[in-house]
Amino acid sequence: MRKKDALLPFLHWGRVFHNLPAPILIEHATQRLEGVLARDGALVVATGKYTGRSPNDKFLVRDEVTCDHVWWGKHNPPMEPAVFDGLERRVAAHLQHRDLYVQDCYVGTDSAYRLPLRIISEVAWHSAFARNMFLPEDNPKKLRNFKPAFTLIDAMTFHADPALDGTRSEAFVALNFTKKLVLIGGTAYAGETKKAIFTVMNYLLPERGVLPMHCSANIGARGGSALFFGLSGTGKTTVSSDPHRRMIGDDEHGWTERGVFNFEGGCYAKVISLSAQDEPVIWNSIHRFGTILENVTIDPESRLIDLNDDSRTANTRGSYPISFIADAELSGRGGHPRNVIMLTCDAFGILPPVAKLTPQQAIYHFLSGYTAKVAGTERGIVKPQVTFSTCFGAPFMSRRPTVYADLLRERIHRHKVQCWLVNTGWTGGPYGVGRRMSIAHTRAMVSAALTGKLDRVELRADPIFKVLVPTSCPDVPAELLSPRSTWKDKRAYQAKAKRLAQLFTENFDIFQKMGCDDLCEAAPEP
Repeated sequence: MRKKDALLPFLHWGRVFHNLPAPILIEHATQRLEGVLARDGALVVATGKYTGRSPNDKFLVRDEVTCDHVWWGKHNPPMEPAVFDGLERRVAAHLQHRDLYVQDCYVGTDSAYRLPLRIISEVAWHSAFARNMFLPEDNPKKLRNFKPAFTLIDAMTFHADPALDGTRSEAFVALNFTKKLVLIGGTAYAGETKKAIFTVMNYLLPERGVLPMHCSANIGARGGSALFFGLSGTGKTTVSSDPHRRMIGDDEHGWTERGVFNFEGGCYAKVISLSAQDEPVIWNSIHRFGTILENVTIDPESRLIDLNDDSRTANTRGSYPISFIADAELSGRGGHPRNVIMLTCDAFGILPPVAKLTPQQAIYHFLSGYTAKVAGTERGIVKPQVTFSTCFGAPFMSRRPTVYADLLRERIHRHKVQCWLVNTGWTGGPYGVGRRMSIAHTRAMVSAALTGKLDRVELRADPIFKVLVPTSCPDVPAELLSPRSTWKDKRAYQAKAKRLAQLFTENFDIFQKMGCDDLCEAAPEP
């Protein structure tokens, strides 16, 4: 604890706890009844009403700095500066005389592009979450001189009044690039913190020629790194947590002239129905002290957790430092990728489980971002919903999609990257009829792609989607590789495939208006 700090935007407060390490933060959390310790040592917390992100409650301040650069619209609704200022004053008033937790940390493992960040929280466990997910500064001398480039104020118990605060509900995430300030309130879901800062990085880095990406990344024994694009719930953490490869990071990365780097210092994995057999890396990481488990059911007497219980939400989560992974790449950096894999959770059960993409098809699918939002990742999602999320992360892309697509296109061509589409969704029929792809088969197909085994097999173009589908893959039944053959009703498959192709075409209309006509050759043919 330190005395008054001029960088804190409050006149009066209670105690201020600066840069406490994880053991003390967890001790505070249990003493303040914010959570309880599981038998294996993890801190188990509940986030109340909000068990996922609230995407409709995010705002970006529109002013002279941002007006011509932000991709305004559904995912980036504007907030006027005066409205933000009023909200800031009300948040500051709410936090008067309260105890606060402060973490000074960084976003970005590459020192040339890292962002110094100060996170101010009301509760100890949110501060522990920030310490898990970002890169804490532990050098006392550097901490004395730490100057944040951005500050995030996490006022989870402040509930906005839409009539007074210009919000849509009690919850809000408001970003001001002129003030370099983020305000979060009305929600205890800690994932809002990491995604707000991801939005900040997505705005700042393209100006420096860096491609920010919603992807996981790992690296092979011979140094070849791979990227895995995908929305939450499509398997980024699961697929990149490969015991035969070193994980660079599980969610957010940048691609520079030197290679890729992780934005974060931790992982934030979905843990519902987690299996020690299928996902041993994640399993081992969440069963230890220092991990934070959100909305996981725990027996109050035995302190045993039940990962199969979704009574609170299907979006149960585990936050842990990446150092908990035995063979993680602790530098958080890797060379230029040899492979880019785009993960789609196809609720229609139409797309092949693995397919090779031409560079043109890769950019088409990157802009399309076809997948399904899975249960719990956002408020109101209780079953898979078909969606097109550009760049596989539209809610966090603060600039126009073509900015990111142009950067990806240039890097794919320059570094001769192989690109793949992997369906982690349904096979044998749509959701409710077919079944979800097995993790074992997905791992086998990804492994075959990364090790070059799929380079030696025959590829056939899908008649509708044009992607190149392998006719065989080690450890995968041949019939699984052809979606049509897994459906009992072939006519139903054909009708559903044409419907999905039509949805792709309708969705891509907006990108044609942005000047992406050259990519239409990669579009499916209904």
